[in-house]
Order: sequence, then structure tokens, then C-alpha cells
Amino acid sequence: MKLSRMGAVASAVVLAASLAACGSSEKNADKATGSGDTKGALIGVTMPTRSSERWISDGDNLKKQLEALGYQVDLQYAEDKIPTQTQQLDNQITKGAKLLIIASIDGTAITTQLENAKANKIPVIAYDRLIRNSPNVDYYATFDNNKVGVQQATSLLTGLKVLNADGSKGTAKGPFNIELFAGSPDDNNATFFFNGAMSVLKPFIDDGTVVVKSKQTDFKTVAILRWQPKVAQDRMENILTSTYRSGAKVDGVLSPYDGLSIGILSALKSNGYGTAAQPYPVVTGQDAELASVKSIIAGEQYSTIYKDTRELAKTTVTMADTVLKGGKPEVNNTTDYDNGNKVVPSMLLQSVIVDKTNYQKVLVDGGYYTQAQLGS
Repeated sequence: MKLSRMGAVASAVVLAASLAACGSSEKNADKATGSGDTKGALIGVTMPTRSSERWISDGDNLKKQLEALGYQVDLQYAEDKIPTQTQQLDNQITKGAKLLIIASIDGTAITTQLENAKANKIPVIAYDRLIRNSPNVDYYATFDNNKVGVQQATSLLTGLKVLNADGSKGTAKGPFNIELFAGSPDDNNATFFFNGAMSVLKPFIDDGTVVVKSKQTDFKTVAILRWQPKVAQDRMENILTSTYRSGAKVDGVLSPYDGLSIGILSALKSNGYGTAAQPYPVVTGQDAELASVKSIIAGEQYSTIYKDTRELAKTTVTMADTVLKGGKPEVNNTTDYDNGNKVVPSMLLQSVIVDKTNYQKVLVDGGYYTQAQLGS
């Protein structure tokens, strides 16, 4: 009897070990294939607004690529209204989202929602705009925003022929009258763009090659809340009225975003620019929005900075998929993006200056736009 009982115990131990090994194998297989808990998981995606075509493109790309991996997606647009975005995030958390991808309107205004996400063990990826003053941001996917600003200033100086396209010294000596615009002060990217641009422009301002005739050079003065084109247009109108009444001309405008550039060009046009006798100044931009690319082709806006949002979406989707499967996503910057509470591990993509000389190669040949869309 004693020997029989011992044999039975030994058999039970062997069977338990076998079942445990089988269960462990199945779990590992599930984790490796992305099945199990991640299959059909809900991901909340919140974008700032539909008023900019780039955010529509971002949202569509994220949704399409996430759904292709088997995730459910709740895609929301807040139309630049902070209470709407906070409510959308609350709803996504309540619905049981397993991960949040957030392009914030105000990077400091969603602290409560981030705390709730943390309490519910929901990872958060900041999308293109850094979420500030919170420890509850896990990763950040964006472009090299300082470099974007450097590129904007470089293209402005290239358009003025102060610099050549390769960065060498150009033939023009100046002085040239320029005006400065910056993005929304509640968007962390706007500071990076402006600081990057000023790192290039300052030596030329200091030596008198370029002159900010309005004397408006600090970020707070030149920033445009919510990136609103009409606000930029009104500010340009005011500058023209107050500073250029005497007959002086604007030679260049640093604009950080295509939507602002359209407003700035509208103000310039209503003040006599855009003719053979008085052509438009060199006006920069960002995002390669369709209307601005057409404007570049027409000889109005001088340049834009192209950021391939398809690649940004792809990077973010890969990051989200890796996190949900228990992995650690690839990042390439762990030093520069301090949100005021922590340095957020970031993946930075590269951007390209686009003007009339290369839009065909970069945008059309690259498949971002068709020739028919550009009407050229």
C-alpha cells in the first residue's frame, strides 16, 4: 500500500509538470504570434482636429495599419477643443482600451486622463506632439523637430540666396527684411521648431544680413495659438500696417506650418504682393499640405517641410504592437524630450525640404501625391 501510494504521487507530479509545461508553451506561442489577449484589443486614437488635412491622413493611416494587425480602433477628432479631447479619452478608458495613442491639443491639459490610464494599466504613446508634465507617458513618436526648424530657416535663407542649397555661402548680401512666426505655445513642438530655426537665423540677424523690421523676435510674441491661419493672417496684416507703411518691403517670412503660410500669403496679397512688380517674399512652411504644394508650384509659397506621416503611423503602430505584446519598442532618442516630469523615450523620423525644384521627385515619385492631385 505504501509503495502504491508513492507511485501514485510520483505519477501525479509528473502529470502536473507535463500540464504546466504545456500551458507555458501555449502562452509563449500566443505571445510570439500576437494572438491571445492582444487579438481584437481596443486601441484609442485621438487626433487634434480635422481642419488640417495632415491630421486626417495621420488618423486614417493609424486606423488602417492597426486594423490590419487585428486590433479594434476608436479614432476620435476633438476639433481643437480641449474638453472634447479629455472626454474622448475618458470614454476610451471606460470602453476598455488596452493602449492610447494621443496627439494632444494642449500637452498639459490631460493629466487626469493619463492618471486614469495608469491606474488601469493602459500604456500611452504621444503621437507627434509631446504630452507634458506627466510621468504617465510611455513613449513618443515624432520627427526630429529641432531639425525641422533648422530646415525651415535654411530654406528661407536659400530662397533669399544668402545660402546655397548645399549650405555654402550664397551671392546675396542683404540686408533683407524678414518676419518671424511660430506655432502654438501649448504645443511642445512649436518651441523646438522655433529654436531650431533661430539657431540658423541668429548669426545672420546679428551681422545685419537679415533684419526683423518689426523687432518682434521672442517666441511668445510671434507664436500663433492653435496654429490658426486666420490669426496668422491678422498678425501679418498688423505688421504690414504698422511696420511697412513707409514703402519698405518684406523679403522673407519664417512660417512654421503650411496653414499659417496660406494665411500669411493672403495678407500679403491684399497688400499688393504677388504681382510681377512686387512678387511674394520667400515664405516657408511645414507638412506638405496639398494646397501649399500647389502654391509652391504656382510660385507663391517658397518651400515646405515634408514629413512622411505614413512612416510616422507605421512607426507608431509597430511601437503599439510591440508594447501590447509585452516587448520593448525601438527608440533612437532618450535624452532630448523632457516633458517636465520625465525624459520620454522617443523615436525620431527625418524630414525633407521641398520646393519647386524637387516636389516632383519627393512627393509624386514617392507616392505621397499623384500628378492629378497637384494639377500639374
